[in-house]
Amino acid sequence: MPNIKSAIKRVKKSEENRAQNHAVKAAMRTSIKTFNSKVEANDAAAAKEAFLNATKKIDKAASKGLIHQNKAAREKSRLSTKLNGLTA
Repeated sequence: MPNIKSAIKRVKKSEENRAQNHAVKAAMRTSIKTFNSKVEANDAAAAKEAFLNATKKIDKAASKGLIHQNKAAREKSRLSTKLNGLTA
């Protein structure tokens, strides 16, 4: 544990940031899994709603720098392909 006041603050802030980053990334993963379960159940309306939610979470994670922009684009592309296959 650091002794200097500013170092103590940085440790505390780093832990808060880590927890927030983890929460955003976990929410993204959960929304993707929810979408996939809706697609497997062949529920087009619910899948469309889940798709919008998942893309929102993916964009948020990318904007925070938690995932790369290319990974975000790839994930959204995969989800939209699944959705188009379901509705077609």
